[in-house]
Amino acid sequence: MMSRHYVGLSLLFILALQGSIADEHDHIYKDAEEVVLWMNTVGPYHNRQETYNYYSLPFCRGEKRTISHYHETLGENIQGVELEFSGLEISFKVNVPPTKYCELSLTQENYEALVYAVRNHYWYQMYIDDLPLWGIVGDIGETGEEYYIWTHKKIEIGHSATQIVDVNLTSESKVKLSPNAKIVFTYEVKWKDSAVPFEKRYEKYLDPSFFQHRIHWFSIFNSFMMVIFLVGLVSMILMRTLRKDYARYSKDDELDDMERDLGDEYGWKQVHGDVFRPASHRLLFCSLIGTGYHLALVACVVILFTIMGDLYTGRGSILSATIFVYAACAPANGFFGGALYSRQGGRMWIRQMVVGAVLFPSLVCGMAFLINFIAIYYHASRAIPFGTMVAVACIVIFVILPLNLVGTVLGRNLSGTPNAPCRVNTVPRPIPEKKWFMEPAVIVCLGGVLPFGSIFIEMYFIFTSFWAYKIYYVFGFMLLVFFILITVTICVTIVCTYFLLNAEDYRWQWTSFLSAASTAGYVYMYSFYYYFFKTKMYGLFQTTFYFGYMGLFSIGLGILCGTLGYAGSSIFVRKIYSTVKID
Repeated sequence: MMSRHYVGLSLLFILALQGSIADEHDHIYKDAEEVVLWMNTVGPYHNRQETYNYYSLPFCRGEKRTISHYHETLGENIQGVELEFSGLEISFKVNVPPTKYCELSLTQENYEALVYAVRNHYWYQMYIDDLPLWGIVGDIGETGEEYYIWTHKKIEIGHSATQIVDVNLTSESKVKLSPNAKIVFTYEVKWKDSAVPFEKRYEKYLDPSFFQHRIHWFSIFNSFMMVIFLVGLVSMILMRTLRKDYARYSKDDELDDMERDLGDEYGWKQVHGDVFRPASHRLLFCSLIGTGYHLALVACVVILFTIMGDLYTGRGSILSATIFVYAACAPANGFFGGALYSRQGGRMWIRQMVVGAVLFPSLVCGMAFLINFIAIYYHASRAIPFGTMVAVACIVIFVILPLNLVGTVLGRNLSGTPNAPCRVNTVPRPIPEKKWFMEPAVIVCLGGVLPFGSIFIEMYFIFTSFWAYKIYYVFGFMLLVFFILITVTICVTIVCTYFLLNAEDYRWQWTSFLSAASTAGYVYMYSFYYYFFKTKMYGLFQTTFYFGYMGLFSIGLGILCGTLGYAGSSIFVRKIYSTVKID
């Protein structure tokens, strides 16, 4: 088992890339050539992520023992794909009549296991030429006390010339479960010509009526109109307000010192000596900013790759591509985080580089290890093999860290020189009292409302595709919503920053980051609603899996949004203070 799962370090990136751009084989068959039926996983219908090895139930294999190839990628290992050869003899364009392939004598233990599976509506998944098939284990009688199992698999395979373009599974021959009974399993294979082009063979698994529903289109249009309105409103308000501020400050500049002292000075100009003061806990802050730029770049690249290459059609392809892209984009983390840390006068740049490199991977690995322990206890297929964990750790140590170091060195040398337009005072200016709605905590809580509103509908489709039996394929929508989120987040954060500075509170850096990051808090709260009202999930494993990975998703989204909000606010702050004449 270890040798099958272990991913060699020397082939790590090759395997990850193959999972992104290649399939199990070339999909070209000759007449009577071997076609492999893979048995993947089995599990309760309502808990999609709670899956077990197909042969964890007392199913039996066919007589064939050897196959010509085996393939498994890093993404498949992490996602819990458990491909096991079925032992059924299937050859290209060769029909198989109803044939017995094994016989099972039900012991009391096997009987109870199958009854439990039928009672909990267990489904199983298989693959032929990378095309999935699903079947149900059994059925419950009308009285609710009788349990039946389907014993015959009828497989219909459509072919176009030398390629497989369609597969279908029909479960037949329902047999009642009873202790000490003998159950005979049979199968048959029928081949037929199909007019489906190979390039479109995956379309049958998609659900255009769900993902391209008018509500989805309307939500995108509504979010787009909100962006236009918000950008126009923010531009108009800030331009008019800032014009008045500039006029007032210009008038103040014409007064002599005594008149200025007697005047009513207030507003964002008064904190010009403190606004470019380094953020508190700057090592952590700069590491978060670097990680946010890293995640934003990875999100854009993976979405574009998926749009161009239809990665959603391959097992674990998106996850493999994400790991590869995340490692390859590591210099962006070091560049932006290291440059900001240098501009803010940080001296422990090596520590900052290490923290920035391992911050998000450590969160992901920590949560994955926790869930892994529970998966091992349940003997679930989601348990990540030890070899895969070693491979991921080696990616972080031997790939991400060195690339992050390169980015940090470049960032410190190319853009690490402090260039604030205003001189920073030696002694911090006291922050005056202000109204409650101008407090940073209130601004942080309110800052994420509009960004969350712009992605609310898309979150429903994404949640449904991951936690239910839907395949998300409208990545063009996702890319558009991602840009809408960026725009709304930056606009809202700029307004929040202006209000904070106008209240003479110069603590804008963390406030701008957290106000944008609070979007993730609303997403996580929405995940509670989705779990309790939109799903029928149950059990410790599924609950831990759901809230654990939703927490990771929310943290990643929060770091990404917080970085974008800070970036927009930083440009805004630098712009307004470089325009005003400072004494």
